[in-house]
Amino acid sequence: MNLEKLTLQVCDLAREVAIFQHQEISKLRTADIQRKGLHNYVTYVDKESEHRIVERLLKILPGSGFIAEENKTLKPSEFTWVIDPLDGTTNFIHGIPLYCISIGLIHGVEPILGVVYESNLEECFYTWKSSPSFLNQEKIQVSDTPVINESLLATGFPYYDYHALDDYLVIFKHLLQNSRGLRRLGSAAADLAWVACGRFDGFYEYGLSPWDVTAGGLLVKNAGGKVSDFRGTENHIFGKQIIATNGLIYGEFLKLFDAWKHESN
Repeated sequence: MNLEKLTLQVCDLAREVAIFQHQEISKLRTADIQRKGLHNYVTYVDKESEHRIVERLLKILPGSGFIAEENKTLKPSEFTWVIDPLDGTTNFIHGIPLYCISIGLIHGVEPILGVVYESNLEECFYTWKSSPSFLNQEKIQVSDTPVINESLLATGFPYYDYHALDDYLVIFKHLLQNSRGLRRLGSAAADLAWVACGRFDGFYEYGLSPWDVTAGGLLVKNAGGKVSDFRGTENHIFGKQIIATNGLIYGEFLKLFDAWKHESN
């Protein structure tokens, strides 16, 4: 399998689907917004985007499986695509210009390909196993910020899973007081891509799904960063927790989660 060729095909696919998404922004109406759960929304744009992505990926890699946000009938296989067709749907439906297409490929449980396309800036972040990470054909790497006190960090706010909120807010307060600031973009895929290219020094969030982090986590790792769950293990894809940093602040960052007492399942 030529992973570089496959990755570039996925990049082209993401760009094509992004064009469709932009064409639909002005057509979206309130009646088109459906509720999947508490503060969790989906539109026909999400569903059609996913359909187009799955259809093309089956042609690119016949026999592959899928873990996809909008179609739970799709099943994993030896090679499994992990897809978020529109990461940042709430931003999209409110006209906030920051949302991504996120496509990862895992072999068993190992990520081997990752593409995050942020269409508003036409930024394509991509990588594959044993490769550097790239942004629009330019190699990228994580920042060299040495301590949290000099770091700009990103996080996400839980919108339905509040049982670990107290522990989360303790860490949030500490970072507000001991860093250059915290940002919340509304797209975990974008957060991770921005750690990979050095815009953010670190990112953390709980309550996430595999399609939120598979591609972005590999981008950070291959750009020289460090990725784990809150306990320091490599269960960030399926464990619903992620810490992603430039590596230099990782040890200091992980210590903040020593008192984390809850399972975010």
